[in-house]
Amino acid sequence: MSRTDAILKRLSVLHPKLIDLSLDRLNRLLQELGNPHERLPPVIHVAGTNGKGSTIAYLRAMLEAAGKSVHVYTSPHLVRFNERIRLAGKLVSTRRLNAVLEHVERINAGQPITYFEVTTAAAFVLFSQIEADYLLLEVGMGGTYDTTNVVQHPLGVIITPVDLDHMQFLGDTIGKIAVEKANIMKRGSPAVIARQADEGLASITRVAHRLGVTPFIGGQDFDAFAQDGRLVYQDERGLLDLPPPRLVGNHQFENAGVAIAAIRHFGLPVDQAAMASGLANVVWPARLSPVQGKLRDLLGPGAELWLDGGHNAHGTRALARALTDMDRARPAPLVLIMGMMHTRSPQAVLAPFASLVERIITLTIPGEPNSHDAQFIATQAREAGFAATPAQSVRGALHLAAATPNARVVISGSLYLAGSVLAQNGTPPD
Repeated sequence: MSRTDAILKRLSVLHPKLIDLSLDRLNRLLQELGNPHERLPPVIHVAGTNGKGSTIAYLRAMLEAAGKSVHVYTSPHLVRFNERIRLAGKLVSTRRLNAVLEHVERINAGQPITYFEVTTAAAFVLFSQIEADYLLLEVGMGGTYDTTNVVQHPLGVIITPVDLDHMQFLGDTIGKIAVEKANIMKRGSPAVIARQADEGLASITRVAHRLGVTPFIGGQDFDAFAQDGRLVYQDERGLLDLPPPRLVGNHQFENAGVAIAAIRHFGLPVDQAAMASGLANVVWPARLSPVQGKLRDLLGPGAELWLDGGHNAHGTRALARALTDMDRARPAPLVLIMGMMHTRSPQAVLAPFASLVERIITLTIPGEPNSHDAQFIATQAREAGFAATPAQSVRGALHLAAATPNARVVISGSLYLAGSVLAQNGTPPD
């Protein structure tokens, strides 16, 4: 066990619940740390069900192409905790990370606090110590009581598409969940809202009206779409003709459009050339990303291996649409390798692939006690009409997939599974 993992393990047992949505414990700790969250660079705060990380990746790429330095806070990580904290463009070093975690641990002095609360406090300390032009801050869950919602005066707020997820914590309808997400909005801070389901948009606009915020809304005030292989963005200020996003899938045109809307609506100093450079160079691992290396080599010649972290029905619908487009461009038999956490319904996650997939191979996510068992997912898949087989390991699943010649093999269902795949392949992020 690394020193970082040992520290994080100690911190993880300070509160009996992994998730306990509240700001009281964090506010107490932040005060004892000297309120680092009040000494941050200008913050762009991002909530939503899906697309948060991709939208942040586009913003970071475009701001950096414009010569700006950017802090980033995202979760979860794929392979190493360091991935969650990017300081002025670079992942936090292990030495600096360990030092700040141990400092926060000493200040907390054993008082009850959740893992996400104490690690967010550590991130705020780092962001307050190192200069940067902007901080891109991703909500962990919900918004109202999320640990990041201690930031009171963000430069701007973004809400990406809202759908059903974490219903045991956030509510059982899109409208209720959208209220939780919308509660990161602050009076006096402009807000960009991605295209939403009607129920979600109604909830978000009610919260905005209460705060005196006029939201800038996808599909009404701005739009972005693919046209002749280009990304076309338009709003009241005019039309932009840009190169397509480097990230794969039509949904990435929408995510990029939200980032561009934020740049224009928040008045960020990014010109069209920097936007184009950001679109061409953006990196966000495990979002329908091609995999090369020793795991790909387990498949036969002519096969493809892709990795996607889609883990809910909204995410897998986007993945299914992207794979449909890929099949139109180059037909290939589709083999899905799926593993998921027990908070997900296998049939709901798999439903979008009903007319696409030739075979499903299921996995228990390595090292995750809260993973669905591979046999259970396979049984659920067969009941839904899929040909499904459980496998014992990622390598075992790829050996089974290799039996389908020239296949397009996609590993999906969980970011935890995606992280395990990248670790086994020897290709962790950065």
